[in-house]
Amino acid sequence: MDILKSLGHPEEIFNLFKFKMGGCRAVMPKLDYESMSDSLRSCYVYLNQTSRSFAAVIQALDGELRHAVCIFYLVLRALDTVEDDMTIPLEKKVPMLNNFHTYLYQEEWCFTESHEKDRQVLEDFPTISLEFRNLAQEYREVISDICHRMGVGMAEFLEKKVESMKEWDQYCHYVAGLVGIGLSRLFSASQLEDPEVGRDTELANSMGLFLQKTNIIRDYLEDTQEGRAFWPREAWSQFASRLEDLAQPEKLESALSCLNLLVTDALRHVPDVIAYLSRLRNQSVFNFCAIPQVMAIATLSTCYNNPMVFQGVVKIRKGQTVTLMMEATNMRAVQTIIAQYSQEILKKVSLTDPSRDKTLHILALIQEKSTLPQPGLSSRSHHLSPMYLSAAMLLAALSWQYLSTTAAQAQGTGDMQ
Repeated sequence: MDILKSLGHPEEIFNLFKFKMGGCRAVMPKLDYESMSDSLRSCYVYLNQTSRSFAAVIQALDGELRHAVCIFYLVLRALDTVEDDMTIPLEKKVPMLNNFHTYLYQEEWCFTESHEKDRQVLEDFPTISLEFRNLAQEYREVISDICHRMGVGMAEFLEKKVESMKEWDQYCHYVAGLVGIGLSRLFSASQLEDPEVGRDTELANSMGLFLQKTNIIRDYLEDTQEGRAFWPREAWSQFASRLEDLAQPEKLESALSCLNLLVTDALRHVPDVIAYLSRLRNQSVFNFCAIPQVMAIATLSTCYNNPMVFQGVVKIRKGQTVTLMMEATNMRAVQTIIAQYSQEILKKVSLTDPSRDKTLHILALIQEKSTLPQPGLSSRSHHLSPMYLSAAMLLAALSWQYLSTTAAQAQGTGDMQ
């Protein structure tokens, strides 16, 4: 049960209950699917089917920006599905990636030969491309441009491996930095944000790189088992002769050193993340941008110096996720969250870690950019007496199943399946 994983974190249990009983609507308002066309409704079905982390925050965006970002996501998801499909031969895949942006204007184009789990976005691409063509021109231009640039970059890295740290940045730029740049341009095009948000590509790129590097670090085991290698050779070759050797128990010390080096590199984007978020003015855009970023630093904190990265799946607790979603709604809260997790990483930095000096330097910079709660004021840490905590846990355990059942019934058949 999710609630059992949060037993030592009473604020997470409180937020799990609050979220389940309707608190989610504060950050994820319910959409009016009935007023949508069949094709647009299908796009939101695909969004919920293919996105583990972005579907909720996309659907909370204001006005027409919501539909533009939904279609942007699905177009890039389709492109990414082509890249990920190891069954498509290179001689077929490379031209598809390079030309994918042209399929947006081909009414009947689809691809039915994929074996990936998200293949529905390729099989029913005509529905997605229809809704793309229904968008305003300023949105279409951004989506088509980013799709083109990303496809070319993906094709480039299909035929070469990520060797240097510089190439790691370049690869992450193609697959995620461009997403940050495209989203920023969409925010400005919608006039919900200042034009400068769309113009500052350096900060927008860092937003994407921080998320992508976090995913690459966390997904080491899954990627290596499926024959994919995204950790840069310049990093892992210092500690092993083959990337997959880091998963061997006798290589644990070297593996952790490599892991901590890459986490440190990812953390250098956090000051840019803080600078970017501080510019945002629209609440829905802020939530959309801030929630994935605080989840990323929470994930990095969990991954840092953690042997489980090489042994299984590393995830933050559901209670942790819900708490971050409900709290990361203003700049002060985000800075406090970032400061907290950077402090957690700091406590785990070993005296003998090869990247220690670099890690301490970037953590000091992050602390400088973050606002820490003052002593005596409320913070994210709640200190409850053991007796109170025990009683709360007992009540939570007895109530959870009942609330899960009644909440599901209350949701009713009106929710989209």
